[in-house]
Amino acid sequence: MPILQRPNLTVITGALVTRLLFEGTRAVGVEYLHSAMLHQVKVNREVILSAGAFDSPKLLMLSGIGDAAHLQAMGISVVVDLPGVGQNLQDHVVVSVVYQATQNLHFASTSSIGEAGLFLHSEGNLEATPDLQFFFGPIQFLPPGYTPSDFGFTGAVTLTRLQNIGSVSLRSPDPKDTPVIRLNCLQSEADVEKLVAAIKLMRQLFQDSAFDEFRAEEVAPGADVISDEALVAYIRGTGSTFWHSVGTCKMGTDPMAVVNPELRVHGVEGLRVVDASIMPTITTGNPNAPIIMIGEKAADLIKAAD
Repeated sequence: MPILQRPNLTVITGALVTRLLFEGTRAVGVEYLHSAMLHQVKVNREVILSAGAFDSPKLLMLSGIGDAAHLQAMGISVVVDLPGVGQNLQDHVVVSVVYQATQNLHFASTSSIGEAGLFLHSEGNLEATPDLQFFFGPIQFLPPGYTPSDFGFTGAVTLTRLQNIGSVSLRSPDPKDTPVIRLNCLQSEADVEKLVAAIKLMRQLFQDSAFDEFRAEEVAPGADVISDEALVAYIRGTGSTFWHSVGTCKMGTDPMAVVNPELRVHGVEGLRVVDASIMPTITTGNPNAPIIMIGEKAADLIKAAD
């Protein structure tokens, strides 16, 4: 890549950032572990934290930015008390309806695998934004424990508006330890009921005559999983994150906000967060494009501050 040759860019792989460096309440650099040695790099202007919805709050907390009581319990000196760090974790939950196919379902090498999609409102949802997303593909997106067939296809059911909010917290003050992640998915019975109805609708779609030449037996949940109780057990047993985690360093001006509208961390200088963690509310669909736009907007904000 031509950009790697730029004199103002250094890329270090295989490194673990351990903490942000502060002088008072100003971020002045980053400490990282590389080849079993600790290194420090200082900045002239500001630190940009882009570690995602799990590791951005983890690094803030390791560096003394977060809920004061939690940091003190970990033996970490408090730089600024921001109780919203690690809170407001949001994600999409996905469950799959998978069928055997009667033949090999070829798709182009340029395919995104999700060959078709659908946004829809669950029954009783009167809001403008849909709360369900379906996608379809000629693959077997099977939960663990299910045996794939030679050929198959999947209809994935995604709940895009969940009732419950999760959190990220420190397991220990050791940067090598993973954080504690609590998604709190499916604690709301209303969310589970929406997914039950969505699976039934997906099954109806797959019974359309357009699928007759391709459709064989249902692999998951399985032809014997019929009752609402059985579907609930399937959802609770196989429901998964869709790897769309956002929200743990949310933007705003309320007491639980972590960054301001220019993505600067409240209470400190020289530090911005630029990733999915700054979203106050999860998007209805896949967050990839919005996250790209967060990066583009952040670049404009940084350049405008020069």
